Amino acid sequence: MIVLGLTGSIGMGKSTTAEMFKALGIPVNDADAVVHDLYRGQAVAPIEAVFPGSTKDGVVDRAALSAALARHPDGFKTLEAIVHPLVRERERVFLKREKQMNAPLVVLDIPLLYETGGEGRVDKVVVVTCDADIQRQRVLARPGMTPEKFALILSRQMSDSEKRARANYVIDTGHGLDAARQRVEEIVRDLTTRAG
Repeated sequence: MIVLGLTGSIGMGKSTTAEMFKALGIPVNDADAVVHDLYRGQAVAPIEAVFPGSTKDGVVDRAALSAALARHPDGFKTLEAIVHPLVRERERVFLKREKQMNAPLVVLDIPLLYETGGEGRVDKVVVVTCDADIQRQRVLARPGMTPEKFALILSRQMSDSEKRARANYVIDTGHGLDAARQRVEEIVRDLTTRAG
């Protein structure tokens, strides 16, 4: 079973690209979706213990947590120490299940793949990219996003050029959905051929 890491900076089109892999029948483990799930369950109590007032009605209030982290940026490490092991455990269960099902190829959708050393857990990496101006337009169009928030997010992410330089495959979403879908199909063909 080939494990493909899917990553890309904010606004590059990674989630849309993940859906393209799913549409081809490739199992995808979405780290962001796992975090959302943990924020409604397992992670609530430990996060509230460290960031009092960051949960409401038994779920993590993302706005309150973001505000707490903006006040105390050193809290990111603490939050990661709570969340990352839980995410990794879910990933382990996903990989074990797909291996038992004899999946030839699976995708681990990990936004901070390089930043967290995740490339060591995958066989190949695909980086989703686009022109910086397109990225900025996409991100600033999101509800509640500000240039300051965008700058803070980018400051925590490896540069796009470095990600592309380290990748096995690159998908540029700036050329439209059809071109991106075609590239996904090429990558799947290449990897499933290798998987035999």
